[in-house]
Amino acid sequence: MTILLVDDEALARSRLRTLLGDCTAPCAVVAAEAANAVQAMSALQRQPFDAVLLDIHMPGMDGMAFAGLIAGLPQPPSVVFVTAHPGHAVQAFELDAVDYLTKPVRLERLQQSLQKVERLMQAGVVKAPEKFEDNLLIQDRGRTERVPLSEVLYFKAELKYITVRTLRRSYILDGSLGELEARYGRRFMRIHRNALIARNAVRTLEKHFDLEEGEGWAVRLNGLDELLTVSRRQLGAVREAIAG
Repeated sequence: MTILLVDDEALARSRLRTLLGDCTAPCAVVAAEAANAVQAMSALQRQPFDAVLLDIHMPGMDGMAFAGLIAGLPQPPSVVFVTAHPGHAVQAFELDAVDYLTKPVRLERLQQSLQKVERLMQAGVVKAPEKFEDNLLIQDRGRTERVPLSEVLYFKAELKYITVRTLRRSYILDGSLGELEARYGRRFMRIHRNALIARNAVRTLEKHFDLEEGEGWAVRLNGLDELLTVSRRQLGAVREAIAG
């Protein structure tokens, strides 16, 4: 069984690697390690894994949000959360996690988790990659909230975070526009280096004067009075989207 270890603490990864080496039924091999979600996604794009042992509290995107990204892969591996915080178990199983282990992990308990993964593999169970495709998982004031993608009007990069705007309110999301564009490019289009908009939400394209960029163009989206600047590079694509 091939395993991807994802934990920002090298010592925690080392301990899990040692425990996995002692597992015999089934045997497991650590095929890759990652200290954060970006490194982990890079590993998942390079090769398939049977299971991901995933920490929750990590710098950048946390484990809960990353599990949502994993679920959107064409052939998602099983997810086993490994954390020092027992209070997230309900959220973890809502994300279809196979198991939830608390640190320090015991060998017997880890072996049981791998056996659960093995049973899923033997049964030919493939998790539907579209299950979370239509929702964003956003951490908001100590809770995880699902925001339907159909409600999102735009993503805008601001300093270290991304603003997610719906008609009702704004959310803060940790990540990058590049990741969002790669995953949701069919629904959202780039209009500027700092913004993606919902393709079906464009109301008007109009001339606009920006203090930083001077005379140019901007879009207005359905239900919002706010104008979003369109870069010269993306202007043609926006015009095509409106015409289409």
